[in-house]
Amino acid sequence: MELISTLVKKTIPNYLSGLPIPDTFGGWFKLGFKDWVSLVPPTALTAGLVYVSYLALCPASPCRSGARSNKRVNQKVRLNEAKVVDMIDIEDISEKAAFCRCWKSKNWPYCDGTHGEHNKECNDNVGPVVVSRKQK
Repeated sequence: MELISTLVKKTIPNYLSGLPIPDTFGGWFKLGFKDWVSLVPPTALTAGLVYVSYLALCPASPCRSGARSNKRVNQKVRLNEAKVVDMIDIEDISEKAAFCRCWKSKNWPYCDGTHGEHNKECNDNVGPVVVSRKQK
């Protein structure tokens, strides 16, 4: 514990106080090559900490979206179309029909249960839209 105390109370402040940080804006233009080189490690450390914080805390960061780098929801159904639209006549539905919402069904637009694997893999809870005839 004493090592950490010394590091935080003495070593780091002494290191930071020895950095050639100018008092004025114009002072940055007067720094020499060695001064700029001595500013690289703390700048790289700060940038690294900011980046790691971004990855950990930002909801839209690549780490939060899993292994997929592609942000598309639809990864396989009629990708060549600008918008996937299916028209289904309600009269064609016998008792009920389950429609896919995960975009992974091999029987698009109907659900084939593929979302179950997706839910386990991504800790998600997506399921189908079930449309049924009103009972008379």
